[in-house]
Amino acid sequence: MPPPSGFANMTATPARLRRTPGLSALPFLLTLVGVTTSHAGAVLDETAVLRYHLTARPWQPLEIPRDAYLDAVEALCRFMLRYQDAEGAIVDPLLEREHQYATPYFAFAAATLVHAGRAEDLLEPATKAVDHATSCLAGGSAAIPDRHGEFFLSPLTEALALFDGHVSDEKLEQWRARLRTPIDVVLENLHERTNNWRAYAMKGEWLRHRAGLVGREDAVAFVEDAWLRRTQRERILPDPWGLYQDWSSHPQSHAVEAVGRGNLLALTAAGYDGPSAGEIRRAAEAGTGTALLLQDPTGQCPPNGRTDNHVFNDVLYQLAFDVMAEEDAERGLLWRAGQFRRAALLSFSSINKWRRTDPPWRGMYSITKNAFTPQERVGYQPASNIANYSGAVMYHLAEAWQQRTTDIDEQPAPAEIGGYAVAMGPRFATVAINAGGMQIFANLEGDTVPKYGKYWTPLGVVRMARADWDSRLGPSDGIYDAKSRRGVSFGPTWKAPLAWVRLAEQARDYRGTFTVRFVHPLLVRCSILYHTVTGRGGPCFRLDLTVTPDGVFAALRSSGTADFGLTLPLLVNDGRSLDRRVTATCASVGYPEALGNGDTQNYIALDKDASLEHDGAPVLSTYGWLQALRLRPPGDTLHVFIYPRNEGDPSAEEIRRSFRITKTGFVSCVATVEGTRYIGRTAAGGYGDRLAPDKDGQPEVVFDKPCGHIAQLTDGRVTALECDRPVVAKVRRKRVVLSAYTPIRF
Repeated sequence: MPPPSGFANMTATPARLRRTPGLSALPFLLTLVGVTTSHAGAVLDETAVLRYHLTARPWQPLEIPRDAYLDAVEALCRFMLRYQDAEGAIVDPLLEREHQYATPYFAFAAATLVHAGRAEDLLEPATKAVDHATSCLAGGSAAIPDRHGEFFLSPLTEALALFDGHVSDEKLEQWRARLRTPIDVVLENLHERTNNWRAYAMKGEWLRHRAGLVGREDAVAFVEDAWLRRTQRERILPDPWGLYQDWSSHPQSHAVEAVGRGNLLALTAAGYDGPSAGEIRRAAEAGTGTALLLQDPTGQCPPNGRTDNHVFNDVLYQLAFDVMAEEDAERGLLWRAGQFRRAALLSFSSINKWRRTDPPWRGMYSITKNAFTPQERVGYQPASNIANYSGAVMYHLAEAWQQRTTDIDEQPAPAEIGGYAVAMGPRFATVAINAGGMQIFANLEGDTVPKYGKYWTPLGVVRMARADWDSRLGPSDGIYDAKSRRGVSFGPTWKAPLAWVRLAEQARDYRGTFTVRFVHPLLVRCSILYHTVTGRGGPCFRLDLTVTPDGVFAALRSSGTADFGLTLPLLVNDGRSLDRRVTATCASVGYPEALGNGDTQNYIALDKDASLEHDGAPVLSTYGWLQALRLRPPGDTLHVFIYPRNEGDPSAEEIRRSFRITKTGFVSCVATVEGTRYIGRTAAGGYGDRLAPDKDGQPEVVFDKPCGHIAQLTDGRVTALECDRPVVAKVRRKRVVLSAYTPIRF
């Protein structure tokens, strides 16, 4: 049988996913690059790669209890309490004034704790916070800190029910009277506020109606006007992935996308039933399904765009996933509900990496994902401050606790299963590739117009993450610095007439074109062609990627004659110095023993006589200082293996000694790739009619027809098996009948 070929163009019109009886397919419009093909005349369903259940690595539930959310909320509330003034306002410790929405967010979070029967000593501070915040709101836009009235409506309205029984009826009625302030008084220049801020107001107005503070007719009219005439519909509905476009940068911001989409999802989850309710729900749920594919396998939301790599972004993802888990559980879609719950818990667990223990910041999370002091403002935008963004973390965590009401069995998240290569289209210009929980996140375009004096989206591969591994080391993002004009990402570097240049520095002249050759949960084979778009000349480069659960085999070729190489980004300091080791054949980095768990990132040069050298001074990214290394080939092609290693795994040197490049893949001590087949230590599979995971080459499994398949292995023996179509298999000489996407365990 011929291997899969002729994959669909990445810009093809998406097709609605179809559901398999007994299983629930992801409910979103999908452009899965490289998933429509044929095997012997039978069309492979474009949803196939999203239906598998088995993981490449051993998997177990996180089992994070619901009250763990409140533990984090309480720690943040007690941190913020130190900065509450006599009037009840939360004062930012560095700005030394009340900033934006910190006070109402604190009020809601603290009230949630009291409502849950804990932290009763926070009742008085929470009451004072509501007193102050509602007084500001009643005074209109000019009386609200930084004129952020949109952000006051939801937390203060939702807090009313939490205080019922804890404060007097007279106090509640005073707050309710203030919260009846007309929307055009709360918001200045109402008709001009049409980006994601309008989505906050839509949610807030509907919640005010539900609380009896504004009439239904007025609330529906406001929401419908925002959706149909104030650009909210145009920002999300035309996007084939259901992603919210804030239109505040190009490429679009994945961070701000979660804000707009999350508020629209919250609006429908709160029961909005106006004329456009169905359309809003479908768009917001579609985008939240897409977000499952963009999440990294350790729980981080994607990088890129203004306000990216802030800790509260992950909490926004968590909240949306918890909302969808509850919605799907109610619909009886238990497998998918379990995937959403798992994704929410991954998001929650991921933020613990940035929990601070250093005085005076003990109890808070870093605002951006590093260990630098807040005074240094690494990765910040102008609005990034301690009080408001710590408030965002506690508010949305408290909302997630309220949403999470059902015991739902966790199921492996799509980011842990893998089997997709998705391109978000020209607005976002990003690609997410995942095989067996190994993710590559690449930007096909970079910023060319700075926002707040920063370029937020560098060209090239910016994230390499893997399940059960410290994805900070990946690294988790690249950088193009607006001041120094130096950039670092995983991508080509070449010698220009005056100096060496890196791809991350060439966003004005270069773009990436993405193609796929094969997609399977254990193996993705794809390419990015980097080429000029301005007519100024310069070499073209083809970066071939073979993505496996163990790491990524990359090959770089140049169309030109100029000296070229590959930039390898090494995180060397995130506010704390990391351990790194650079030799002639390998570059490795990991956290010191006191800070890490033994995980390392390793770039292994595979070509004899290739040279590896430092390339200039480090450049400061959101995550820390990235040291660019230049790997140069001895000929016209360069080969490297990116190896995220856990303690106890084979060393990088063992990988290099064992690695052999073949015509159809590679052989190594951790994995073998041959065409469309992968064999690893804990999983094997691909496309074909037999499976031979043992080194003796004798098939342990023989299928009656070619199929896509995954086998989980223990000591080289098949212990679980799943196929993409009904087949009859001989497993260790026993006849086994398999249904499509229904795992069998042995």
